[in-house]
Amino acid sequence: MAGMLEYKCPCCDGAIKFDSATQKMKCPYCDTEFDVDALKGYDQDLKEDAKPSEMEWATPGGSWAAGETAGLNTYACKSCGGEIVGDANMAASACPFCGNPIVLTGQFAGALRPDMIIPFKLDKKAAKAKLKEHLKGKTLLPRVFRSQNHIDEIKGVYVPFWLFDSDADAQLRFTATRTRCWSDKKYDYTETSYYSVRRDGTLGFDSVPVDGSSKMEDDLMESIEPFGMKDAVPFQTAYLAGYVADKYDVSAEDSIERANRRIRQSTEDAFRQTVTGYETVKLENSSIQLHGGKAKYALFPVWLLSTSWRGDNYIFAMNGQTGKFVGDLPVDKAAARKWMLGLTAAITAASYGVMWLLWLARIL
Repeated sequence: MAGMLEYKCPCCDGAIKFDSATQKMKCPYCDTEFDVDALKGYDQDLKEDAKPSEMEWATPGGSWAAGETAGLNTYACKSCGGEIVGDANMAASACPFCGNPIVLTGQFAGALRPDMIIPFKLDKKAAKAKLKEHLKGKTLLPRVFRSQNHIDEIKGVYVPFWLFDSDADAQLRFTATRTRCWSDKKYDYTETSYYSVRRDGTLGFDSVPVDGSSKMEDDLMESIEPFGMKDAVPFQTAYLAGYVADKYDVSAEDSIERANRRIRQSTEDAFRQTVTGYETVKLENSSIQLHGGKAKYALFPVWLLSTSWRGDNYIFAMNGQTGKFVGDLPVDKAAARKWMLGLTAAITAASYGVMWLLWLARIL
């Protein structure tokens, strides 16, 4: 159960939220700005277990079936009294009736409190602009999708991440080759020399990220990396105001295997880059021992956009710090067929042209 926190402007009592452009808390009603550090007092309750507020199961239209309400919580907005419904992992959101940003303090109380957060650097306008840029130059993109596209949903989400530190002791062996070619009056010669190359060493890794939310596709989150840790600051709930945030539902222990896999792959890639001067290099044996592991809990900024076309949903993600944008797009099958027919016709015409030139050269 979680208590609910709203940040109020001391000048006009309006709801204030974090502004990514100024990196300050801002009141949208009177334009008063506040430094985030000035609101540290709001975070004192997070150092202990926050007192739970009254929670009721929402039951419109009759009684819920057994197990139907599992994972659903309802909260009363302190500004307008409207009910806010969220799942067990919702930690920050906005009231659907008055729009006031809210933070559910209990989700970050005690051991669940993040160590750090990277505040949003880019706003919703930047995310929309990146989507338009992403659609440019896509010749097989359906014209209707480009010209009449509407964004069904766009939201800034603080995604929970586990950050792993570790040292890797590595012993790797590569097989490499060099090739020498020469000719005489009779033959062409090729000589291939094989080498066994060994690399031993230790690499240190800091803040290897693994997203801690089962709602987020791992590949999608890795695609918008890296996040720059230079912008990471100690966690304060004020940064969440105006955004959506979830607490982790994948534990650090359950994330270790994926972190280790990323560290081992990065180690192999790093040592592979030191094997130079050869034409081919192949990894033959890899022994990597990891030790000194530590984990930190952080929230990273992500803009999520979703749109639909012909019954299919398309999800896009943008790094809220760097602006890196990824997402799959539909293909206009009719346009793809025309493109293939055009390409085939061009290749056929070129082939006939070559044959005609050869025939012409023969008769001349």
